[in-house]
Amino acid sequence: MLGRASFLVGRRAKARRSGELALQGPYRLRQASPLLLLGDIATHPEQFDPGKGDYGRALALAEELKMRPLVAHCHPGFATLYRRTGKRQQAQERLTTATTMYLEMDMRFYLEQAEAEMSA
Repeated sequence: MLGRASFLVGRRAKARRSGELALQGPYRLRQASPLLLLGDIATHPEQFDPGKGDYGRALALAEELKMRPLVAHCHPGFATLYRRTGKRQQAQERLTTATTMYLEMDMRFYLEQAEAEMSA
């Protein structure tokens, strides 16, 4: 949570350290969120580095552990990555998946964000 909060207030270096530290723990259940955070940091426009993204690992782990909300959160991250690398069709597909999942889970806040991203 500290890493996500640091990321949201623009302290990406601290967020990265928090995410990497969280991955060192012994519990796989607690690793999916830091992997998603590291993916978000890697796709940030001010330091875009798709090679450091961990969306694939986050998605695989979240699916394995049946963490459906986290699975849904991975798709907008992939969409950002695809959009920034010129793969607009794949980006749109990921956003469609995210909006469908958010709607099914009644996650309205995130649904609105994904819908706004789709129309942008």
